[in-house]
Amino acid sequence: MIQRPLIIILTALIVALSPRTFAQEQSAKSPRQPVQTAIRAARLLDVKTGALINNAVVLIEGERISAVGSGLSIPAGAKVIDLGDMTLLPGLVDSHTHLLASSASEYGRMLLTKSQAYRALEGASNARRTLLAGYTAVRDVESEGSGYADVALRDAINHGLVEGPRMQVATRSIAIIGQMEPFDISPDLPDFPHGAQMISGVEEARRAVREQIGYGADLIKIFADGRYPTMTIEEISVIVEEAHKAGRRVAAHAATTIGIRNAVTAGVDSIEHGFRVDRATLELMKQKGVWLVPTYQRRFEQVEAITDDEIRPRARASIAAVQKMLQIARELGVKIVTGSDPGDEKHHGANAREIEAFTTIGFTNLEAIRAGTISGAELMGWQDRIGSLETGKFADMIAVGGNPISDIKQLQNVSFVMKGGVVVKDELRVGK
Repeated sequence: MIQRPLIIILTALIVALSPRTFAQEQSAKSPRQPVQTAIRAARLLDVKTGALINNAVVLIEGERISAVGSGLSIPAGAKVIDLGDMTLLPGLVDSHTHLLASSASEYGRMLLTKSQAYRALEGASNARRTLLAGYTAVRDVESEGSGYADVALRDAINHGLVEGPRMQVATRSIAIIGQMEPFDISPDLPDFPHGAQMISGVEEARRAVREQIGYGADLIKIFADGRYPTMTIEEISVIVEEAHKAGRRVAAHAATTIGIRNAVTAGVDSIEHGFRVDRATLELMKQKGVWLVPTYQRRFEQVEAITDDEIRPRARASIAAVQKMLQIARELGVKIVTGSDPGDEKHHGANAREIEAFTTIGFTNLEAIRAGTISGAELMGWQDRIGSLETGKFADMIAVGGNPISDIKQLQNVSFVMKGGVVVKDELRVGK
């Protein structure tokens, strides 16, 4: 695990490698910035009602929204940002990221050859790419073997040392001994690093939760299954008990039918992936208010990449079953959010492909957008702060051309990003 001195070193590295830090830039700018800012755009999407507000104006005081409406009067002296023929939306929310992973397809090599300091710097780069893609908040569900470096990244972003989205972090995650990548390591290397904190038994599970919360975890991530169902209901139950006592939610990686059912029975708050969930368990999820984070696009992409003629038909049948499951979950009213599950460099910043993927399996464009905004905020417990453009919430917003309700691909071409009242991307005014 990362000790406190190493976290200090990581922070120093990030600062040293930046000739002029984001924090310094904001500090230098803030005395000259007006107290109030007004954003004007042709349209604004109210994600709660689905209504498009024409001639939209968003008034901002400091880092929060003070008013939203059509043709609002702009206070004298306010800084005006006119986005012209654009559509304003709330900043997007990705409910399943791994910002510290840039080469997870080579898992063992990643753990063996990259230091935690280097991976923290990779995480800073991935965080910036994610923010510039329009994602102003993420739920980062484990550091993939980089210990507590995600805590350092979250804190560096919060202190303005680097640019990135608001983060909730799960730190190391918890898995059963022998059932977490990398697999097939020689028994002569018992200390070879793994992608999670390995436990066996109820008391080890309890200790791991307490330890991770003590080092800064915002939520707890478990592996209810791996190659087969692994954690017992008793082990999961004590993890849930300890996490909930501390006000933390529990996310369960679960892809097998039994593993998913065990996790839901034990009281987890979300199922990550959930590929082979059955209808009875979906009904139980609906009853208990358990969220589903299907990470569908990555699964579909992996299937499409298969070239083996023997494997491909089975893989396509598998993805068809996932599509059917998601349609049933939608019909039952299970709470569903988008999570892109990026693990390699090419996926960071391409998060909005998951929102589009939802529309290919029966979700309306508005439903998909809600799954990547207001619903993601609710899963994080931040619905009073982010997820929609409303008075009192953080001024986290994006702007795209056209109307995303009719053209969902617009979310992959974000022209303007604001986080907490600070413009971090504005392609409309480059060079002006």
